[in-house]
Amino acid sequence: MMDIDSVMTLAPVIPVLVVDDVAHARPLAEALVAGGLPVLEVTLRTPAALEVIAAMTEVPGAIVGAGTVLSGSDIAGALSAGARFLVSPGITAALGSAARTSNVPFLPGVASASDIIRAQEMGFSRLKFFPAVAAGGLPVLRAFTAVFGNVRFCPTGGITEASAPEWLAEPAVACVGGSWIAKRGETDWAAIEARARAAATLRG
Repeated sequence: MMDIDSVMTLAPVIPVLVVDDVAHARPLAEALVAGGLPVLEVTLRTPAALEVIAAMTEVPGAIVGAGTVLSGSDIAGALSAGARFLVSPGITAALGSAARTSNVPFLPGVASASDIIRAQEMGFSRLKFFPAVAAGGLPVLRAFTAVFGNVRFCPTGGITEASAPEWLAEPAVACVGGSWIAKRGETDWAAIEARARAAATLRG
């Protein structure tokens, strides 16, 4: 089984995907993997999300996780669909406990120092900084890293292809989450693959 560090370091960008149509799942995953982004976060924001996860797991090379995980029932559904990692926008005692019990890599969201302390108390030091830009951007991230030296982040929320390299240049940033790679409802697989290929080369 992969650990969270392996998930976060396979590629510089994790595509954050909102997919309404199960028929789009496989070609979307194939385009992203072909472009060099194998780690895919399917958000649980649509009725089709669990079916999408299940379909994407059949694509060779795809490492599919569930995002927008809010509860223990979300975790159970995601794991049943074949999710190999979990991402949440925040962290609570109940959610953290359920995630630890699942024994699946978990990336909880944080937006404050208290969030980070809470996550660390539960044993999590690999965290999603969310919503990264709205929560204060790079100045806030740098303030966090000065205090929490052992934490590694995946900033997500408001990051673009243009701004990603500056985020990735931070030593505490292992990867970023990006919704620009594949927009909701988009079916131009060649364009998605091209954006994925460009994102796969991004470095700080």
